[in-house]
Amino acid sequence: MSERKSDQNPIKGRGSSDNPANRFEEFYTDYDLDEETGQKPSRETRFYRDDTKEIISTNDSPDIPFNKSVNPYRGCEHGCIYCYARPTHEYLGFSAGLDFESRIMVKYEAPRKLRERLSSQTWKPEVLVMSGVTDPYQPAERKLEITRGCLNVLAEFLNPVSVITKNHLVTRDIDYLKKLAEHDAARVTFSVTTLDRELAQKMEPRTSTPKRRLQAIKTLAEAGIPVGVNVAPIIPGLTDHESANILEAAAEAGATHAGYTILRLPHGVKDLFCDWLQQYFPDRREKVLNRIRDMRDGKLNDPRFGGRFRGQGNYARQIADLFKLHAKRFGLNEGNRGLSTKSFRPGRGSQLGLFGN
Repeated sequence: MSERKSDQNPIKGRGSSDNPANRFEEFYTDYDLDEETGQKPSRETRFYRDDTKEIISTNDSPDIPFNKSVNPYRGCEHGCIYCYARPTHEYLGFSAGLDFESRIMVKYEAPRKLRERLSSQTWKPEVLVMSGVTDPYQPAERKLEITRGCLNVLAEFLNPVSVITKNHLVTRDIDYLKKLAEHDAARVTFSVTTLDRELAQKMEPRTSTPKRRLQAIKTLAEAGIPVGVNVAPIIPGLTDHESANILEAAAEAGATHAGYTILRLPHGVKDLFCDWLQQYFPDRREKVLNRIRDMRDGKLNDPRFGGRFRGQGNYARQIADLFKLHAKRFGLNEGNRGLSTKSFRPGRGSQLGLFGN
């Protein structure tokens, strides 16, 4: 087995080119580099059954704007190198690197378990977020349709849902989203990190292209579904100059709300991201890292509530002020209504699932 090398060639179609040791595991398994290409062997994605008992996750973090979420998948094929969720894979015995994007846990029974939960007399209707951790519309969803099955259930009960995604595939489910939106019970938010297709392919190798995301915003808006954009994450020294253009493009496509976050690099994500910078942008690596440290109290990550999503210091304030200015300029975040639970139907719901799944 080879030692971890930060200067190895990138693996095509993957965000990470490394599979670093799990911080909770005593033993570490890695793969030898190919002698001709200098790459690790391309990894086929594998799917594992996740039989978690509770389908609705709860959080009490004071700086997260939702309490409950549904995550049909753990791990994410999109392979975004910066993904803050990568370290969660270590709790499953995997690595935050290649394992995170090629060893996917699938909650096949999610729709059934969600129906059981919403049918319970103890359930008090509230907004559910899909997903909050990994993307509910990652590539496997096209075939597995687990997210679609969950939306079917939510439409039956008219329980409000907020979807966060990077994938054009969400437009497939306009039927359920439109039905929910008619009761002020649905909205979709697209994460857009860059409008540069080439950069996106390196940074987010299996997501929809920026152009396709903007097309999806337009399609959803024309269907009457509230849709917005998260400029997330903003990477100082690499994508921060794009915020205004992203907001303008999203607004022109029909977005009505917008938000942003600053890059977070918890645990092993720091090393993966630093290696990625060395592979693709060696001349800008130190500039990017120094700007991150400038907003993170001299560190590459600051996990403290309140500042972890926004950063601190003059540079962070400049980003915040410019974002607010441009969001107002393009008519975003004006009079947005929250999602409503008033139409929730207890019991078996309205059987809307009869019109297709």
